[in-house]
Amino acid sequence: MLKNFWYAVEFADRVTTKPARITVLGQHLALYRTPKGRPVALSDLCVHRGAALSGGTTKDGCIVCPYHGWEYDADGQCVKIPANLPGRPIPKKARVDSYPVAEKYGFVWVFMGDLPESERPPIPVWPEFDDLKENGGRFRAVTGEFLWKANYERILENGCDIAHAPFVHAGAFGNPERPEVAEYELETPDEWSAFATVDLYPPRPKGIWAALNRNKGDLANRPPVRTSAGWMLPNMIKLHVRLPIGELIIYDTNIPIDETTTLVKWVALRTFFTGKWADKNAISRTLKIFYEDAEVVNKVRPELLPFDLGAELHIKSDLIAVHYRRRRQELAEKGWLLSEEDSITGDVPRRTATVIASPARRENPELARAWVHKARGEHPTVQAAWDAAAAAESESTPEERP
Repeated sequence: MLKNFWYAVEFADRVTTKPARITVLGQHLALYRTPKGRPVALSDLCVHRGAALSGGTTKDGCIVCPYHGWEYDADGQCVKIPANLPGRPIPKKARVDSYPVAEKYGFVWVFMGDLPESERPPIPVWPEFDDLKENGGRFRAVTGEFLWKANYERILENGCDIAHAPFVHAGAFGNPERPEVAEYELETPDEWSAFATVDLYPPRPKGIWAALNRNKGDLANRPPVRTSAGWMLPNMIKLHVRLPIGELIIYDTNIPIDETTTLVKWVALRTFFTGKWADKNAISRTLKIFYEDAEVVNKVRPELLPFDLGAELHIKSDLIAVHYRRRRQELAEKGWLLSEEDSITGDVPRRTATVIASPARRENPELARAWVHKARGEHPTVQAAWDAAAAAESESTPEERP
C-alpha cells in the first residue's frame, strides 16, 4: 500500500459535524466538519487512554473525546483537559496526527503522508466534473459503493484489464466471440497515470438496448465501441466507454481498508438517458459489473500483487498492468510503500494497525518528540521508555508535572 498520496475517502455530502470513523491503509481516522464547513481528518485515537475520537462529539470546531472530554482542534492539538485544575498547562504531547484534507469532485480527500505541500503528488484530474448536468453540462452522475474481499491492487489491475471483459462480462458488454485485444500504445499524460484505448466488439444487445436497436440492421455486426481504461495513482480506475448513444465514464476510488479488504466508492457519469428515471438502471448495471468482477478477483491467488515481474506471466495485452507494477517499484524505492516502520502491534489480541506520520511531524522540529503514538521503528524498549520518561520529567517545569 502506498503512502504520500491523496486518497478520496468519503463522499463529501456524508461528512458532517458528527464525527465518523473511516479506515484507509489500515489506519483509523476521525472525519468531521467544523461549523464553518471545513473537513478535518485526525488520527482516531486519543493519546490519553486510547479512546476512539470518532465516538465523540464536536464543539466549536474541535472534536471532544467521549472518554474524558479532552478537546482537540483541527490541527490535532489538545486545547482543553477538563480534569486539569485552573492554570495547569496542557502537555506538549497531548496531540494527535492531523492530515491535510481537500474537497473536490464530490469527495473528501485526505493526504496520507508527511510530505510538505510542494512535494505532494496532485489530486487526479476528473475533467468531466466541470460538465455536470446540474450545472448545465452533458453528464448525469450516480454514485455508490462496493466492498471487496480482495487487495486493492488486484482490483486496480482488473479495472484496467481489457482482456477479461469477454469472459467475466460476457452477458453485459464482453463478447466471447471477439476476445482478441488489438495492440495499443500506452497513454501516459503524467507520471501518476496511464491509459489504454482499444476497440471492443459488443455482443448482441438484450432488453431495452435490443428495443432501441430494433431497426438498425444486423445486430451481429454492430460497430466497435471505443473504450479507454486506466489507472490513476495511488488507487483509482477510470473507464471511458464511447457508445453509439453517448458516453459512459466510471471513476472508482479503491480504498484499502487493509491488505485484503477494499471499499470502492464509485461515480458513474453518462450523456445518455440523463433523466432521473434512468438512475436506478444505471446504478444496477454498474453494480452488476462489480459483482461479476468480485466473483473472480476475490478468489485470485496470491492475494497480494507480486513485486517480482517474473512471478506471473505477462503478454502484450498486459502492458498497462506491467507499467503499473514498474511504477510501483519505483515508488517503493523512494520509500513510499508502507512497511513495518509505519505500523504498531497491539497486545491482546495482537492486531497490527497503521500509524502514518503527518506533515506536522516533519514541519515542526520542536515537536519531534511530542508524539505518544509512534511508528514501530520509533518504539522504544521498556528500559528506553523508562529512560525517556525520566528525561521528560527532568526537562519539565513543576507546573507541567502530574
